[in-house]
Amino acid sequence: MEDWETRAERMVLSQIEVRGIRDDKILEAFRNVPRHLFVPERLRKWAFDDNPLPLENGQTISQPYMVALMTSRLEVDAGMKVLEIGTGSGYQAAILAWMGAEVHTIERIASLARSASLLLDELGYQVKVYHRDGKLGLPEEAPFDRVIVTAVATSVPSTLMEQTARNARIVIPVIVPGGMERLLTRVKEDGRYSDEWGEYCRFVSLLEGTVE
Repeated sequence: MEDWETRAERMVLSQIEVRGIRDDKILEAFRNVPRHLFVPERLRKWAFDDNPLPLENGQTISQPYMVALMTSRLEVDAGMKVLEIGTGSGYQAAILAWMGAEVHTIERIASLARSASLLLDELGYQVKVYHRDGKLGLPEEAPFDRVIVTAVATSVPSTLMEQTARNARIVIPVIVPGGMERLLTRVKEDGRYSDEWGEYCRFVSLLEGTVE
């Protein structure tokens, strides 16, 4: 079998760069973060393929391009404070940490929070993982320069908006008329915001509460 670095390079060239994402910081992150370690061992031979993969409790790790696309929409610079809602396996958090962000990530399912935290620590990514209700955000660490939500909602939760800095961005999939899901980037400048609609997508639902 090919080494994972070769597979990651092919993933970047054939799935991400070819679709228009040319930010060198993002492409380097996807070359260097070992995606195969963030999927269940039985599925690792498909880790770099162009599709999402299942995790436990009905959760998923998004396809590489969708992770790259949301990262691109977020416009993260090193040193920015980022809140992620929906840790999953920890792959998105690892990408952001590799890019130099200060990452705080919330996972509502205890077992996923534990396994993601252990893996991120083992790999040396400086990420703080919390087992909490993501809809409530993380008020004690606010404000955040960037917020990324990896679960679909009917609208942008007001609690998350309240925890953003004066100039911030939120990237979140939102249900639009007809029941479809579409990426929304909410740009906040000097306390006022505007919305930018992006690609159609499909995510698990943003739910309240926690699972032990």
